[in-house]
Amino acid sequence: MTNNVQRVFITGASSGLGAALARQYAEQGAILGLVARRGEVLHELADSLPGAASHRIYPLDVNDHAALVLAAADFIQYAQGIDIVIANAGISRGTLTEHAEDLQVFEQVFATNVMATVATFSPFITTMQVQAAAGDTNCRLVGIGSVAGIRGLPGAGAYSASKSAVISYCESLRVELKKSGVKVVTIAPGYIDTPMTQVNDYAMPFLMPVERFAEVAVATIASGCSYRVIPWQMGVVAKVLRTLPNWLYDLLFANAPRKSRKP
Repeated sequence: MTNNVQRVFITGASSGLGAALARQYAEQGAILGLVARRGEVLHELADSLPGAASHRIYPLDVNDHAALVLAAADFIQYAQGIDIVIANAGISRGTLTEHAEDLQVFEQVFATNVMATVATFSPFITTMQVQAAAGDTNCRLVGIGSVAGIRGLPGAGAYSASKSAVISYCESLRVELKKSGVKVVTIAPGYIDTPMTQVNDYAMPFLMPVERFAEVAVATIASGCSYRVIPWQMGVVAKVLRTLPNWLYDLLFANAPRKSRKP
């Protein structure tokens, strides 16, 4: 492996944002470590990418933290280091707290969206710190938040809360690692055209093609920007939402469209 080849590890890589990011990085000549539960789909993706023979795939569930540790160790050894880790794996479910059975859904969403993000980053940090101490300025940990994490959305308590937690966690980690030279990048997607959003039966403002999202995200990661909402129009919306007083926010969003809850 040459020092100028990016080494990129992506979870949730079999479809949606993860697959688009994998394609974008592969086109740039990166060596990829790709994680997803669906092994057959992951194989098909890896085989379709430029430089297919150089990529490693890890069919595993990100909630299996021990398996993530083994995958991280294998990829670091194979690629002789690590440049970018993208904790992209995530799930979205409609939830209502009055339904007792939704407690399990909350647990699943938090496990996949929050705890798996921590478990994805953890086994790479020491290696990144060593590389940064040796002068490597390209180490990036990338957390995928969401505009839904800016304010709590009705019917999406689990998803909104989990993505808010990802945003806050990445901010804490960013400050913790600042002196080490390892950068933490938080990306908050708005509505991106993926299987996750294609099931929504309501209008989605500023819907962005997933390949365009990947282009912008990869450029953002390369710049080391600490936080970015994509697309930019949703960034403006997010800033406005942050400033709304509770009474006005409640009035505007009490009847907002909701993701369907599946009993």
